[in-house]
Parts: sequence; C-alpha cells; structure tokens
Amino acid sequence: MTADPDLVIAVARSWLGTPYHDQASLRGVGCDCLGLARGVWREVVGNEPFPIPPYSRDWGETGPREVLAEGARSMMPEIVATETGPGALVLFRMAPRAIAKHVGILTAPDRFIHAYELLGVVEETLTPNWRRRIAFAFLFPSD
Repeated sequence: MTADPDLVIAVARSWLGTPYHDQASLRGVGCDCLGLARGVWREVVGNEPFPIPPYSRDWGETGPREVLAEGARSMMPEIVATETGPGALVLFRMAPRAIAKHVGILTAPDRFIHAYELLGVVEETLTPNWRRRIAFAFLFPSD
C-alpha cells in the first residue's frame, strides 16, 4: 500500500518557508532536500527506519553506487521515473554522469517542492530542465 498523495503533498507544503540547513530535518527551523523528505516520511509513514549517515553536498559527485536511490529503494516502492505523479518522491541527477543527490516531491504534473540552498523549502515549476534531471522516482508507503 502507498500513502495518499494528497496527504504527502499537504505535509510537504507544511514545510514551505523552512530555511535551508545542510543535513538538518526540522520543519520551520532548517532542512536540506533529504531532510525535507525525511520530515515528510516521519509525518506520513512514521519513525525513520535507520539513521542517515553524513553525506557530501557535492552535486557533481560520481561513483559506482547510487547510494540515495539504494536507500529509498529499500523502503519505498520504485516507479518508472517518466510515469511519476503528484506525491512521488523524485531524485535528480544534477550533472551528467553524477550520482543522483537532489530530492523533491511532486505536487502536480508540473510542480514540485524541494529545499534549495539560499531559498529554503520552495514549491516551483517542474521545468523541462528539472524534468530531464529526474533519475529515480518512488512512492511513500502507507503507515
């Protein structure tokens, strides 16, 4: 079973305006993109299943493993990235040949919420430039 997309979106929108803070996950206080997803998880699904180890902020990082996608895959149903819909968690590859390291939550076919340095948690248009960067997509499970 997967979580109600409307609930996922409502919870994600409750984080709008939260300032950006690397590796944090406190609504209204600070979070990064993964911290936003973790906060939505806690409210929609429940306790986080494992602690998140420290991670690099380098969006151009390359390597043999898609660590973020592997972690999501262990807890969430994966869907085809081109068939995403509102409520889906999407992972973005920010540079060619780099591993996917940015996270967002779709709120409509053409909109998403994410935490971005200097801006904090914002909802914006899923432009063609953003859409082409989606590398993986997942659904939040129900609690």
